[in-house]
Amino acid sequence: MKQHSDKIKERIALTESLIKYPSIYFGHPVNFYNTDKERELAEIIKKEFPEYYLENPNQLHHQENYKIWKEELGNGMKYYFDIVLPKMNAGIFLPFEDGMWGLGVFGEAEAIFSKGYPIWEIDVEGNVKNVMKLDYPKKLSLDETRKRVYG
Repeated sequence: MKQHSDKIKERIALTESLIKYPSIYFGHPVNFYNTDKERELAEIIKKEFPEYYLENPNQLHHQENYKIWKEELGNGMKYYFDIVLPKMNAGIFLPFEDGMWGLGVFGEAEAIFSKGYPIWEIDVEGNVKNVMKLDYPKKLSLDETRKRVYG
C-alpha cells in the first residue's frame, strides 16, 4: 500500500478536525455549488435535521483536498470516499430535477447507506423523503452525469 505524502497526511488531519459528530452529508451535483438554490437547500436541511451538523462538500478545504488527491493519487473522488464519507452518520442527496442521480452523488449515497446509516432525498423545491433503498436504474453513467452538469 502506497504511503501518503506529508501534504496528504496534513490535509487528512485538518479534515478530520473540522468534521463534527454527528454529521449529515449533503451530496449534490457540482452545478449547484455556490448558487442561491444550494444555500436555500442547506438551510432547509439544517432546519429539518437539527440533530446533525451539515457537512457540505462545497467548502474550501474539500475543494482544495479534491485537487490534491487528484494530483497526487489520480482521483479526487477518493478523498470523499476514503476520508469524508466514512465519518458521516447520515446523508441527504439532491438528484437532478427528473429524479435521475449523478454517478458521484449516487456513489456517495451508496457509501453511507451501505454502512447502515439513514439517507434522504431532497428535491429542488426542498421536499425531503426517506430513502429506504437505492434505485439503481436511476443512477447515471459518468458520461451522462457530465453532460448534465457541464452541458
